[in-house]
Amino acid sequence: MKIVMTQSVCPEGIDALKNSGLFDTIYDANNPDPNNYLDQMADADALIVRVASCNANAIENSPKLKVIGKTGVGYDAIDVKKAAEKGIPVVITPGANNRSVAEHAVALMFALSKNLVEGDSATRNGNWEIRGAHKAFELENKTVGVIGLGAIGRETAKICQSIGMKLAGYDPFLSQDKIEALGAKYYSDYRELLKDADVVTIHVPLTDQTKDMISAKELASMKKTAIIINCSRGGIINEADLISALKSGIIAGAGTDVFCEEPVKPGYPLLDCPNLIVSPHSAAQTREAVIKMALMCVKGCCEVLNGKKWPFVADKSVYDHEIWQGKDWAQVD
Repeated sequence: MKIVMTQSVCPEGIDALKNSGLFDTIYDANNPDPNNYLDQMADADALIVRVASCNANAIENSPKLKVIGKTGVGYDAIDVKKAAEKGIPVVITPGANNRSVAEHAVALMFALSKNLVEGDSATRNGNWEIRGAHKAFELENKTVGVIGLGAIGRETAKICQSIGMKLAGYDPFLSQDKIEALGAKYYSDYRELLKDADVVTIHVPLTDQTKDMISAKELASMKKTAIIINCSRGGIINEADLISALKSGIIAGAGTDVFCEEPVKPGYPLLDCPNLIVSPHSAAQTREAVIKMALMCVKGCCEVLNGKKWPFVADKSVYDHEIWQGKDWAQVD
């Protein structure tokens, strides 16, 4: 069999691929778009996608493709519907990067609340008086509003509670009882949460429903002292409106690991904002998370190639396809 990778997984993942005994060919394209190497996709049995895409055209032109693996849980750049139509599971790795992303979100909270980036830059340039800017504040007893209480949101909430923050929660897929059981004040409308929170952290996927869910009106409703963190996907916060809010002082600051256009290039409008801390979509890229995601992705892809239904896929309706009828579920450690 042959597996194609848009970008290489870590050495531990490569070893797992080799040790599986399934692959005669492991091809590292080092290119985020399979449409650029359809000649390699023509005989590929599997594709592993990292920070990359896989659209309908790439799937249609990969006649032997049996599985797509995604290191992480965000699969908005993959045409899952087209894959499901062809009986191709899109393997994801829920849980593998929970702690990594949660710690990154909280790190951005600390950096913003202590004005660390501006303080570092000013000190290096001889501005000792930055210490009197009075922008720093304590997180203890502040209300953190968590939008999306899936695994990453819950892990973020747990860390915030451990440092004495009050928890407010919104998740349209969780009941009031379940959110309150986490120690959070329940909100049925995230717009009301935005009004009350001192810190907002976003942990929802990018969908038609969540695109631009935080725009000018929502930002204007927040406290002028509030900060907002996005370690999910670009486009959930409207970037143009966030730029306006930061430049006009509508909110105090923001931290983002994600952008509408990636990779970000010099001159990207958001980069010119005050009180903004950015990182290059790296929240899930700790050494530990990278290894866990790679190993989980490889295992899922191998189970699918062995004719087993792997449970951690983007759309389980793929198993309604005729090619999966009568197949057993894979055993998960």
